[in-house]
Amino acid sequence: MAAIRIIGIDPGLRCTGWGLIESDGPRLTYVASGSVVSDAGEALSVRLRQIFDSLSEVLNRLSPDEAAVEETFVNRDARATLKLGQARGIAMLVPSLLGLEVAEYAPNAVKKSVVGTGHAGKEQIHAMVGHLLPRSNPDTEHAADALAIAITHAHCRTSVTARVQRGELARAAR
Repeated sequence: MAAIRIIGIDPGLRCTGWGLIESDGPRLTYVASGSVVSDAGEALSVRLRQIFDSLSEVLNRLSPDEAAVEETFVNRDARATLKLGQARGIAMLVPSLLGLEVAEYAPNAVKKSVVGTGHAGKEQIHAMVGHLLPRSNPDTEHAADALAIAITHAHCRTSVTARVQRGELARAAR
């Protein structure tokens, strides 16, 4: 079985993090990470286009096989949540336009997968990302979070339940 390239995306209107890993069975390898930033002085539509264009360039350049995006965390500020949801829509649209399936993970699921507890702090997540991907050097906390999302997908995609849902076990039995 060949290594699978997984891109994790941590959506944000100001800064959207991305992280690419390769998963070869239980072995994870860091490939690249970074952030795309929108211009806070521009209209929302322009900012969403900036995220779209930048993420499109990243995915076209890096050619991932699968994508994973973090679900929106709903907070008390409804306007901020709606704007984040729009950025998240872009983060899901870009890989989908390239024909990739897009998995979604709740923030607590990412924390639990990477650290072992659903209420881990950012420092713990980043420390574990560094431990699991020793050559990684994310430029922002958003890029580190994106790598954690990719790691979560790598762990979840190999579970029997996920393989059954994708039909892999049925194909292998034929």
